[in-house]
Amino acid sequence: MIPNILSIAGSDPSGGAGIQADIKSISANGGYAMAAITALTAQNTRGVQAAQLLDTGIIADQIAAIREDIRIDAVKIGMLGNAAIVGAVADALAGLDAPIVLDPVMVAKGGDRLLASDAVDALHRLLLPVATLITPNLPEAADLLGCAEAHDVDEMIEQAEQLLGLGAQAVLLKGGHLGGDASPDLLIWQDGREWLHGARIDTLRTHGTGCTLSSAIAVHLGAGLPLLNAVQRGKEYITGAIAAAHLLDVGRGHGPTHHFYRRQ
Repeated sequence: MIPNILSIAGSDPSGGAGIQADIKSISANGGYAMAAITALTAQNTRGVQAAQLLDTGIIADQIAAIREDIRIDAVKIGMLGNAAIVGAVADALAGLDAPIVLDPVMVAKGGDRLLASDAVDALHRLLLPVATLITPNLPEAADLLGCAEAHDVDEMIEQAEQLLGLGAQAVLLKGGHLGGDASPDLLIWQDGREWLHGARIDTLRTHGTGCTLSSAIAVHLGAGLPLLNAVQRGKEYITGAIAAAHLLDVGRGHGPTHHFYRRQ
């Protein structure tokens, strides 16, 4: 069975992140992609020039229209923007029996803030407790916890445990911002912990990596894979997509990953 995956996120007209990356990632990993858009942005590989958050009513209506007609096997949540949208999405998903992967999009690759500071509390209260998995990078983890960014694996463990305490069933803390040759990610859940190691790929083509990874994981969870296996497959996929990104010629900044590298 092909799993139906709903992405709830903002639009990136350059195609490297957001809804566009989610649809590509879901499709490349064997899922049927659906989308509820939360925001329109003007952005490219060099940064975000403008953003317009959508009205909470139309966001809720998009999700309701899908729920009343189509089976949802998993949900990926990305850019939400503000507390009102967080609340609207939480209400729209209430009672849904499907895995939810929350990628807490807070700051774009170029440094532009994509989640209002006052919305962090709404994330804590409304979405983290219903998330099957959250996938923050180190700056996002620090933002969620209100602390300094982790600088080594011991601090990563400590922060992942703190994030787990906020209510999500599992945390995938991505270590790509650590220095050195390695790029370790830490998956932690109530009964276990697993390091997912990978060599650092020397490239600037990393636009949308978080969107791409979280969407891939959502597909595998929606297909019924256990958490660890779903995350391992997602990690394998994003590593390949980054490694093959040099085959693309898109933009002059942080270019996108190659979502369909397996078809080359």
